[in-house]
Amino acid sequence: MGAHMESLFEKASQSGGAKIKKIGLIVNPIAGMGGRVGLKGTDGWDIVEKAMKLGAKPWSEERAERMLRSLLPLLKEIKIFTYPGEMGENIAKKLGYDVEVIGKIEGERFSAEDTRRAAREMTRKGCELILFVGGDGTTRDIYDAVGLSVPVIGVPAGVKMYSAVFTTSPEKGGELAVKYLRGMIKELQEREVMDIDEEKYRNGIFAVRLYGYLMVPYDKRYVIGGKSPTGISEKANQEAIAVDIIENMDDETYYILGPGTTTKMILKKMDVRYSLLGVDILYRRKVVGLDLNEKDILRIISGKKSKIIISPLGGQGYLLGRGNQQISPSVIMSAGGKKSIIIVATQQKILNLEGKPLLVDTNDPLLDRQLSGWYKIITGYRERWMYRVEYG
Repeated sequence: MGAHMESLFEKASQSGGAKIKKIGLIVNPIAGMGGRVGLKGTDGWDIVEKAMKLGAKPWSEERAERMLRSLLPLLKEIKIFTYPGEMGENIAKKLGYDVEVIGKIEGERFSAEDTRRAAREMTRKGCELILFVGGDGTTRDIYDAVGLSVPVIGVPAGVKMYSAVFTTSPEKGGELAVKYLRGMIKELQEREVMDIDEEKYRNGIFAVRLYGYLMVPYDKRYVIGGKSPTGISEKANQEAIAVDIIENMDDETYYILGPGTTTKMILKKMDVRYSLLGVDILYRRKVVGLDLNEKDILRIISGKKSKIIISPLGGQGYLLGRGNQQISPSVIMSAGGKKSIIIVATQQKILNLEGKPLLVDTNDPLLDRQLSGWYKIITGYRERWMYRVEYG
């Protein structure tokens, strides 16, 4: 651990004992709203308004509450500095924390500048840790504001979370904060902040670049890995998986295919249209729905025999809840629950997990627990590996 990281940890440790610890809290109230309605993000109010017209509802405050409940062991030991209303004040006060509101939302509605201003002010107030709830856009804003000057913990609530600063679930975010502030986790790592071109992503093009680094308390049990791109050497493995799936398709079943190169190789081998980063539906070897949102999926599969074909996000191991929120709890239950899920993954993708479980985070904790367990994963032509899935 470098001198810079040691000094940051000493700052946190010295605030122990009777001294109240200062914690920053930033909640992006619009994070993730585009997920279930198939918009692949909510950068910009034009997209937020479109998402709302499609029936999208905010969920970041709910995610923040789950994180803060896991932080309750420190209720009497911390003071939370936050912004008004949905940016943190409401939920922190609801749970009984000592809260100081340090700013105000400029203009008529929330903007990225509010996030940046909040993070800067928390640093000036001497916060030794900033907790934030959002996605990659929120992460970039916080990096712009504080850089490596203060440790942060990201709680996932966006559509695309490729930055390596997020915990595996809201609960793990609270638990990691408790362990760090009590000195049980001492390692701080510089973790990647990724910049995703959302407009290209919305059009099915994955364009990502390294944006910077944030300092994060690190324990591999709590923090996700970075997004790993699919290597050229895996193409043959993907084709073998596709052939296996195609041979075993039932003409009376609707197949919901999640995003990603492994799942979409199935449609590519069948020489039909597909959306690389969207959710498509196949029936009798024809595409009957392209780049669908949650409502579209439910309309097509209602009362029908259905299967869900998904592949884990490379490097992170997420099956559900990252980039495929259209496959919502309602969709999963309509398709038949756990028994409807078919997992496909290249052998290298599984090996890269180094024994860590695959993860689900649908924002329905009860369903996530039901989806946990052992699965038979299709890893090649007539090849199956048993692997465990857990709630993040």
